[in-house]
Amino acid sequence: MSRRCEITGKTVLSGNNVSHANNKTRRRFLPNLQEVSMLSDILNEPIRMRVSTRAMRTVEHNGGIDAFLLSTPNRNLPEEAQTVKRRILRAKAKKEAAAA
Repeated sequence: MSRRCEITGKTVLSGNNVSHANNKTRRRFLPNLQEVSMLSDILNEPIRMRVSTRAMRTVEHNGGIDAFLLSTPNRNLPEEAQTVKRRILRAKAKKEAAAA
């Protein structure tokens, strides 16, 4: 499983540990990834994703996973998020067609 956020694309960064004696050794900065289930109102089911805690805050700020994905352009979303967005758009179109 890759260390990559499925919404923001945040991934591992590298840098240096610097000691008091100014010795430098390479280290990795890992994103804080969590396995979460976000409830989609349009799909009426939870969507299981591996996202960073910052992405969870962003999704909640934008009003849920549906509103976040629909308002974000595809060029700013990783492939996994674009797949979920297509599922939401298809379900939304199907509901609107049934209501009309």
